[in-house]
Amino acid sequence: MRPSLTTALTGVATVAVMLTASPAALAVEEGCQGFGPQTPRDIDQLAGTNPRSFSLAPPSSELNLCNIHFHQNAEHKAAAFSIATKGDKDGVGGGFQCGLTTSLSDAELKPVKEEVCGGIEPGDTIEVHWVFSSCAVAPGPGLGSCLASNCANPDLRVETQVFTVVNDNDAIDFEDLDYAGSAQDGLHQPKAIPSNTGAPVQFAGSTTGPSFSESTCSPLQVSWSVRPQCAKVDINSLARWCEDNAFDENKAHGVRELVTNPALLSKIH
Repeated sequence: MRPSLTTALTGVATVAVMLTASPAALAVEEGCQGFGPQTPRDIDQLAGTNPRSFSLAPPSSELNLCNIHFHQNAEHKAAAFSIATKGDKDGVGGGFQCGLTTSLSDAELKPVKEEVCGGIEPGDTIEVHWVFSSCAVAPGPGLGSCLASNCANPDLRVETQVFTVVNDNDAIDFEDLDYAGSAQDGLHQPKAIPSNTGAPVQFAGSTTGPSFSESTCSPLQVSWSVRPQCAKVDINSLARWCEDNAFDENKAHGVRELVTNPALLSKIH
């Protein structure tokens, strides 16, 4: 049975603070001892020895979509997205790029006239997270939208797809992957999530983002589904989404450094 956050925290407001807390607030003196399995990871490496376990969340089709956001470069690593990049102290520019970036055409790399999503350009890699919750919530800004006053310890699942951004109207339209705007069979769902980029690798982990590291762990339990292949997404559609979406997202998030310590990883079955 997964431990209840409410045994150590007081109310949803406190949980929401933890989601955005500074590294110092969650750091422990000797590293991440006592925390559950962490994310992101190399999904091609199946080993992990973290002793804390929890049941994976139900499929996303049985949960409520509560947030969509994306990170500049892939937080996770796989054979298809393994070109390492150097980031700054805020996590911007770190992570991994798709191998597809090395074979794009001049047309796909053609610059766009306006700034897109705070600086995304053709040829960039992004990792998109569709976050789902077992709470009876509606999609909204931030991970606090995945919690409720009567549901402070939900099952959380993140569906993940890594994209190469291209200037091509024939590539995937990001708005086709957006929130549909209403509940379907009582559940909030996105219009679609790519289904032709390999079977998702599923594992137990945590929340991500540059506030966390191997010495500053995330306390939340998250079930991950990470697709192992990249896809191409049209930058023009991404620009439109950043200008108007239900999540108040207008730029990419930074990346958390890859977790490689087996003691901080779950075993992938």
